[in-house]
Amino acid sequence: MRVALLAYPGVAALDVTGPAEVFAAAARLTGGGYELVLLGTKPGPIPTVSSMALHPAGVISEDLGRMDTLLIAGSPGIPPVIKDAEVLEWTRREAPRCRRHGAICTGAFVLGAAGLLDGKRATTHWRFTRALAHTHPRVTVEHDSLFVRDGSTYTSAGVSSGIDLALALVEEDFGRKLALSVARELVVFLKRPGGQSQFSHQLAAQFSDLPAIQGLQHWVIDHPREDHSVERLARRVHMSPRNFARVFRRETGETPAGFVEAVRVEAARRLLESTELPIQTVADRVGFSNTNGLRRAFLRQHGTGPAEYRHSVKGAPSSASQKSRGRKPGT
Repeated sequence: MRVALLAYPGVAALDVTGPAEVFAAAARLTGGGYELVLLGTKPGPIPTVSSMALHPAGVISEDLGRMDTLLIAGSPGIPPVIKDAEVLEWTRREAPRCRRHGAICTGAFVLGAAGLLDGKRATTHWRFTRALAHTHPRVTVEHDSLFVRDGSTYTSAGVSSGIDLALALVEEDFGRKLALSVARELVVFLKRPGGQSQFSHQLAAQFSDLPAIQGLQHWVIDHPREDHSVERLARRVHMSPRNFARVFRRETGETPAGFVEAVRVEAARRLLESTELPIQTVADRVGFSNTNGLRRAFLRQHGTGPAEYRHSVKGAPSSASQKSRGRKPGT
């Protein structure tokens, strides 16, 4: 299967290299299941925002033959090529000829400018979802998804989510087992579901402008197992509990207890994805007193329980998680 990645001057290198490494690893593991082609908009090296140059195998003005999959990379801002008539005409003509087409990050604006997102659901980097919705009102923008599939059109959120999208495409083509093998080969988290939130609480911690609160958020993230009662957290920032709770909510938009729960659930999610630890051990390591508490919090944050979540990202449940669920029906 021929996978084409379209890049242009000012492209984000990881938007190209991340998905490219996924398909390259899959090609190695399948003995040639994919042929990867990097395309440019003009002849010559393609400068990226990180000062690297990419060397395309072809340009859009050439006869490129049949492509199975076309993905358009993004840039740190709205891609300047949305004003390039040649690029838009080529995209408008060639994308529908592919079995599937899509965009990484702000590459969605190129698909949008070519009219290929009209009447569809789509996403992009969280900083630009409102701009995408405003610029293309016929598009249903999903503001908080890692990637979105609507028919044969795929869009993904910022930067590293292009890897998640590429893994999902590999799974579509060759099954879950190969997708997980590719993830292990690249030493990345085993495949995240497309509907998972773009935001981690590590990122959310940056949204407080008050240094004391931001520092406290980072401390909570680094120590999820600690006692994070309002009284203890207030003492760390030298405030009264009442004033602390008021300031924290003003700065972050959520209560201290809500933030702590979200951080613990996220820490649990990472352990569920990357280890075979029993659910009880996971709960203990991230600060929940029992598996029922973890399950209730996980349901609030993700709409599914921890055992079900592990199964969704890792395939058949491990013997450890099966034993855990056997001991505790609530887990």
